[in-house]
Amino acid sequence: MKKISLAVLVSLSAITGAAFAQSGEGVTMSTDPAKISDIEQRAQALQSGQANVQSDMPTHKSGAHHKKSGAKHSKKAANAAGASE
Repeated sequence: MKKISLAVLVSLSAITGAAFAQSGEGVTMSTDPAKISDIEQRAQALQSGQANVQSDMPTHKSGAHHKKSGAKHSKKAANAAGASE
């Protein structure tokens, strides 16, 4: 009986999820030239904005790694230091 109840519950959940996913607008298609040009202009503005952000970011030099100050010692070093005291 528990297996049947679980199967029904999972099925209802899947159906509810599918119905919810289809309720949104999603992708629409337009043949209006004014809408098309507006969307193209916004896309170009976004692309140029992303290009500006990427060019402003400093580049990472691979040889410029720094060691962390106050790094923890390994267990062997800690045991050796504790044994010598």
